[in-house]
Amino acid sequence: MAGGWTRDGAVQDQIDDSVKDAVSGARARMPAGESAEYCDDCGELIPERRRAAVPGVRTCITCQAARDVSVKHSSFNRRGSKDSQLR
Repeated sequence: MAGGWTRDGAVQDQIDDSVKDAVSGARARMPAGESAEYCDDCGELIPERRRAAVPGVRTCITCQAARDVSVKHSSFNRRGSKDSQLR
């Protein structure tokens, strides 16, 4: 169902692009390479099971949880309509 001057499926394309952007961003933030033996933030030993489960891990679970809370997610308005911008 299209609305106004948009073609059929345009809204779904915008949703798909937003999801692809979020997945790409999450993959870019994932650690890679060799895991650290000690946490970069607090210096505690990172458990072997965590290092095996998450290749390239640099922080312990506690410090990573604190980092995850501080991450800001951007809300990009792909729709561009005046109504959606005023919300």
